[in-house]
Parts: sequence; C-alpha cells; structure tokens
Amino acid sequence: MSGHLSPAGFPALLLAFVLAQFWAVLGAAPAHAAFSVCNKTAHAASVALGYYDGREWSSSGWWTVQAGRCTRFINDPLPARYYYLYATHHEVGGAWDGDRSFCVAEGQFAIQGRGDCTVRGYQVKKFFQVDTGQSPDWTENLAD
Repeated sequence: MSGHLSPAGFPALLLAFVLAQFWAVLGAAPAHAAFSVCNKTAHAASVALGYYDGREWSSSGWWTVQAGRCTRFINDPLPARYYYLYATHHEVGGAWDGDRSFCVAEGQFAIQGRGDCTVRGYQVKKFFQVDTGQSPDWTENLAD
C-alpha cells in the first residue's frame, strides 16, 4: 500500500477533519466573560459598582471611565443577575443614579454591607439597577 490517499478514502478523511474541528470548538475554553461599562459621552466619568455575592452586599469604586472608552469591572463569569451602578460626569456634573442605596467613600473604596453607611463614616449614593438577565457577560453603556 502506498502513502497516497485514494479518492475513495477522501470523504472519510474530510469527515474525520470536520468532526475533529467540531469537538475542538466544543472543548475550547469558554469566551471571556466580564462586566464592563462603556462611556458614550464626551467627558470622563467616575463609576461605582454595587453587588450581592450570595452572602452579603458590597460596593466598590471609583473607576474612571474615559470618554469613548470601556472599562472592565469584573473579569469572571457573572454569578448574579443584578448589579448596581452609580456614576458621575467629570467636569460637567450630573450623575447616573437610581433608587438603591449603597455606601461610598472618597477615593478608591471597597465596602461590605449597605446599611448604616453614615454611622460607619461613609456617604450614601443611590445606584441604578442593571439586569443582566443571567448573562455571564454584560456591558452597560453610559450616555447623555
């Protein structure tokens, strides 16, 4: 038998190649999941994130999201359906807010708990709810 493939063997080889590619795709690592915020405005924004990790409420911030840019806040598949954001415009004022209270602080912060913010020395800001619909990956856009 020679090392050449006969025409009759070509369909079997093609099928084997297609199946190998199919299984490679199925076995590949999942797409990178994350929670990101894109700033669709002409000015930088400061953003804080509120969330429930299954045990307790927390908030963290401040991230600067430059005008026309996106910033990733969470680099893993999202375990929760709801996240909460509060953002302010640099230089022009105004905020993206809502009706959910979370604690915030000046400068960078990571705060556990949502209650007794002022007693604990924090400020209270009203965050808006983001419903990810259980998606492992979400991008929220800030716009004027």
